[in-house]
Amino acid sequence: MIGAVVPAHNEEALIGRALTALGRAARHPDLRGEEVRIVVVLDACTDRTAKIALASGVQCLAIEARNVGIARGAGAQALIEQGARWLAFTDADSVVAPGWFSRQLAMRSEAVCGVVEVGDWMGFTAAERAAYEGGYTDADGHRHIHGANLGVSVSAYRQAGGFPQLRTREDVALVERLQALGVRIAWTNTVRVVTSARQDGRAPEGFATHLQRLRCA
Repeated sequence: MIGAVVPAHNEEALIGRALTALGRAARHPDLRGEEVRIVVVLDACTDRTAKIALASGVQCLAIEARNVGIARGAGAQALIEQGARWLAFTDADSVVAPGWFSRQLAMRSEAVCGVVEVGDWMGFTAAERAAYEGGYTDADGHRHIHGANLGVSVSAYRQAGGFPQLRTREDVALVERLQALGVRIAWTNTVRVVTSARQDGRAPEGFATHLQRLRCA
């Protein structure tokens, strides 16, 4: 079984399309019918996120941490206990490609770091967009780490000790642990996610903060 974890804090505006995309990817023919279970970790949600997620037919886990590292870890643990062999992580403001799960498995690695592309640059100037794209490597062999596009075998995840309980850069910390252990990682641009360019990010020093810095450059 393949597991997918989506941490969410007040994501009623975007989580519906994220879950629709995950559901489509879970039915990809290249998975040959292998079950995919999706867990949304509702972290201190006070809006309609839970209602939307439940209506999508996914599993929901409620916590009160306001900590993305704890949220990803809680979702991963729940799926491991259910028998998952592979864990995939994305975000509630992101849309995975139809072959997202199958491409991760096709890498035949113990972990996969994919790429993200911004779906809508509204509110940014052409120069700001060019500055971002000029500093981003959308190619195999990149070294970007995104919690919105990350996969890892359960065995490697356990070996690394899982996600640290960090409010930001928990994804980077996990991958650095995997690297230190000599885990085989695929750095690929064939595993793709489209994400938002929103400026009200949920994690401090996350992707939204990176985009905000373009405006101050």
